[in-house]
Amino acid sequence: MNFNRAEEMTALERVALTLQHKEADRVPVYPLLCGISRKLVNAGYKDWALNADITAEAYCKVTEQFGLDTIVTLTDLSVEAADFGQELVFPENEAAHPNFNNYMIKDIEDYGKVEPIDVKKGARMTEHVKLCDKLVKAKGKEYPVVAFVFGPLGILSMLRGQANIFMDILDDPDAVKKAVAAITETLKDYADALISTGVNAIMVDTLFASQSIMSKGMWKEFEGVYVKDLAQHIHDQNCMVMIHNCGNGIYFDVQIEAMKPEAISFLHLPDDCKTREELKEKYGHITTLIGHVDPTWIIHASEEEVREECRNQIDIYKKDGGFILATGCEYPANADFRNAEVMVEEAKTYGRYRK
Repeated sequence: MNFNRAEEMTALERVALTLQHKEADRVPVYPLLCGISRKLVNAGYKDWALNADITAEAYCKVTEQFGLDTIVTLTDLSVEAADFGQELVFPENEAAHPNFNNYMIKDIEDYGKVEPIDVKKGARMTEHVKLCDKLVKAKGKEYPVVAFVFGPLGILSMLRGQANIFMDILDDPDAVKKAVAAITETLKDYADALISTGVNAIMVDTLFASQSIMSKGMWKEFEGVYVKDLAQHIHDQNCMVMIHNCGNGIYFDVQIEAMKPEAISFLHLPDDCKTREELKEKYGHITTLIGHVDPTWIIHASEEEVREECRNQIDIYKKDGGFILATGCEYPANADFRNAEVMVEEAKTYGRYRK
């Protein structure tokens, strides 16, 4: 189907209306084409992750070539941890991750090492700020640019290891909380730097706020109070807050209460919703729903299966706006682009609103 481009909204206009829970020309769409974008600039994973010039070129190309409606600056979950002193491993064809044999925090006593750091002296965070600046200048008039930030408990898990943190919570909860607080103070400064570039939103990854990892009460105590402070800091600067959480049984209720997000990017249904229809009814008018095509499923699914899944989500979620069609987490970085194209095609055809 061909469209008259002159009659269409820009991506920025489309997403802005959607976030206001109003119906635009069509449902916005963005499969999270992050690491896979390196293929368009013939870059290795490490260079793509560490060099803002390369990353910006890749994100601009993937946005243009596939007709995406949003740019989200996810590279990997180790950006902040690296600047706190965590040694990283850079595999050839996948995202960077901590050296699991050499965590920065090796025992309870090492929690004292975690103190607020100068963001300007952090190589990876500084490069991410540079990336956001480049993207806003290149595409900010047409596309929303969303800066991706790992939440404080997630960052701590990169420094210590998830299993170790649970033991530490039992042995010395105050040490854990002090470290999370120190990281949060750094994230406030980091958010300031990102917001200064003109990004439209900060998307905070709150992976621990799900049944996959910890109880609701534990999350509220060990991260919720801190991300509430961070979200308020971001909102105070007239910047939107978004959440990304691909955990099973995500806690929509307590996160909305704490962070008041304009949108939530998710993979699985919330813990208090049994169906997609219930999710739309319960939360669709409160926050914009971003998701939630399964990225591990999509690489094996046929085109027709992907079309059927996209249409099902569009049918359930699109009424009155407040829905952006996306993968529930990053589109596999070594996959074929085709099913991402299918998602975009469905949003541009089946996802149109009748006026």
